[in-house]
Parts: sequence; structure tokens; C-alpha cells
Amino acid sequence: MPASSPTMQQPRRVDWPDSVRDYVRRSFDPQNAEPSLTEEEVQARLKSILGYYAERNQLNAVDWSTFPYPQTLIMNERKEAERKEAERKEAERKEAERKEAEAQRLRASNGWTNNSTPIYFTPNGTTNSAGVPQPQERKKRKSMDDPPSDRSSESIPPWRKQASNNTLEDRMSFPSKNGEKRRKKGGLATDNLVSKMSEVDLERRRKRFQLGTGTDDARESISSPPPTPGNPIGPVVGTCLQLEKSYLRLTAPPKPETVRPQHVLEKTLEHLKKKWREDNNYAYVCDQFKSLRQDLTVQHIKNKFTVTVYEIHARIALEKGDLGEYNQCQTQLRALYAQKLGGHPSEFLAYRILYYIYTRNHSGMNDLLAELTSTDKAHHAIKHALDVRSSLALGNYHKFFKLYLNPPNMGGYLMDMFVHRERLAALCNISRA
Repeated sequence: MPASSPTMQQPRRVDWPDSVRDYVRRSFDPQNAEPSLTEEEVQARLKSILGYYAERNQLNAVDWSTFPYPQTLIMNERKEAERKEAERKEAERKEAERKEAEAQRLRASNGWTNNSTPIYFTPNGTTNSAGVPQPQERKKRKSMDDPPSDRSSESIPPWRKQASNNTLEDRMSFPSKNGEKRRKKGGLATDNLVSKMSEVDLERRRKRFQLGTGTDDARESISSPPPTPGNPIGPVVGTCLQLEKSYLRLTAPPKPETVRPQHVLEKTLEHLKKKWREDNNYAYVCDQFKSLRQDLTVQHIKNKFTVTVYEIHARIALEKGDLGEYNQCQTQLRALYAQKLGGHPSEFLAYRILYYIYTRNHSGMNDLLAELTSTDKAHHAIKHALDVRSSLALGNYHKFFKLYLNPPNMGGYLMDMFVHRERLAALCNISRA
């Protein structure tokens, strides 16, 4: 029997957080679709984003509620490419104008005028009024290097005979004395010299751009690439002093004048708590809390105050039944609790157990149970959540409804979301019996 090959390393199983799953779902919502992009392009970019953070174990460190969608990143890159292309064409146009000016100065220094008809010099230094050379000059200029041409072609200025790179003059016809179209090839030795000098100068110009020593715009575009998931930006130090600010999803790097520092955010939190007690307007408070969380994220602030903000927002979202916002806060709190920043980890661990019961996330529940310590299990809220799970697993509905009547903290709001489902299941079991 041949020797068995070494065991291949199995790919590491990635535990995708609920916030990532929600981000993926929102990326494919119809209201977030981009007509000019295909689903394959969005999927490819989404895989690259998730793969980047998964390889670095940073999935829980990203606020996926404010992270730009894949289609937004793709469109931003396309706009940036269009901007660079427009700058490149503008630079080429200016370079062509500069070369034309140099060519005109060179022709003037060699005895040409700036009008459309050149002045031909005779051996004795005289010219005729029509600009046509004397017979002696015509015989003298005959050579094997000069292609045969008629008088009309000789009267055409050499800078019009010179071939160019699809300029406006190449697409126009210039009348001659005989009514014939101008010739595009041929010319004097001066034209060849100007053409060669222009090509050499253009090549030098191109090398300077490639080395990043061109214009200021070119240097900026080379040294400052736009931020992408593969090139994360650093923290921002805010300077805004407004207490209230509406939430706007970021599609570009944030500006310091639109971001509030921590001492302003602390006043904002107190203001929002007061507004919630007085007005109980969830749409307004949720929008303000998302803006507050965004300012914390772009400044990379992770401390006890950050934990407090997410906990308060999570409780308000639970009270109003907004599981989407609650789940985003719960995911961030899990990463913050791992850094030992304070807060109420036992309370929210109990909420997480009840949330897994509601979503029937068995794999997440098993992973959580494996992480629980004896100290965690002794906590009142966690013990209540575990009793709820045990009663449903065993079909002990009598115990389940007793636990539903007296939940600690805000666990009752989570149990309200699946108590109707379990009541129907209990009724079915009773009827079957």
C-alpha cells in the first residue's frame, strides 16, 4: 500500500459576525443597487473586502453599519480613474500647445514668418511678392532627397505639411492656388528637425511624469491614492462643536471639521438621553446615535465612553423592537468587552442568549455555551436566559411561561419576539397529545 500523503491543512473556519451578515444582506438590497454594475462585480468586490479583514481577524473591529457598500467603492474608483484620465488629456493638450509655440519660434529664427505663406530667399537676398522662389533657387534646391512636387505643394507652409497626432489641422483642408488639397507628407529639412526635437522633448516629458516629477496634480495623484478597503485610512481628530448632527453614510474620507471630538460627544450623549425621556422620538434618537457612533469610529475611540454609547443605543433599540440596530450594537459590544473596557457584559451576554433563541442560531448558541464560565452561569440574568433555553429544549412550556413573566433587565423585550411562536408550538403539542 503506498504511503499516504501528508494531511492537507483544512481551511480555517471563519465565524462571520451577525453585523457582517447584515452588511452582506444590505449590499444586495434593491434600493442599494447600482444600475451600471453587474451582480458579479459586486460579489467580487464584497469577497475582497471580507477576505481582507478576515485574514487579519478584524471583522469585529469594523463598524459595518457605516462601512461603504461594494458598489459605492467601485463607483468611487471609476470616478477617480475618469478624473485621472481627464487630467492626463489636459496635460497632453498643454504639452501640444507648448510644442507648437516652440516650433513657431524655431521657424521664425530660421527665416520663416508667422503667416500662412513662407518667404523664399533668392541667392541675391531678394524675393518676389507672390512668395514664389526665383528660377535659380528652384534649380538650386533640386536634389535626390527632395520628392518631386508641383508649385502648389511648394507654396504650402511646412508646419502644415508636418504630420501630427490627429490634431484639428489634420482634419481641415487648406486651399492652394490651383484649388488642390494640401499635401500631408514631405517638407523641408527644418520640419524634420522640428519634428525630431518635439519627439525627444515629448519623451523626456513622459519620463518626468512617470517618475512623479511632473505637475503638482500629477505628484498628488501618485503620492496620495484614494482610500480603499485594501488601503485603510488613519484616525481623524475632530474639531466640530455641534451637539446634534444627522447621520450620513461615508462615501469619502471624513473631514475633521465635520467630526465631533470626545468631549463634545459626551455632551451629545447627555442631550440625547434627555431628549429620549422627554419626546420618546425613536427615529430622531436613532439617527443621532448612529452619527455619534460614526464619529467614534472614524476617530478610533475605544474606551469606557464608547461602551456606554453602544449599550444605551442597544437598550433603546430593544425597547422599540429594532433588532437590526440592536444586533449592530451587540456585535460591537462583544469586541469592546473582549478588550476589558468596562460596561455590563453579563447583561448583554444574557441578551445574546435570548437573541440566539429568537433567531434559532444553533451554531452560535453552541459556541457561546462553550465559552461560558462558572462565574457567568451564576449571574442572575445569564442563569435566567439559560433556563429559558433549557425549558424550550425540553419542551417544558410551563416553566418557560413562568420565566417569561419575570425576566431581568430588558430580556422581556427579546422574549416578546418569540413568545407567540412558542405559544403556538405548545398548543400544537397539547393538541397532538
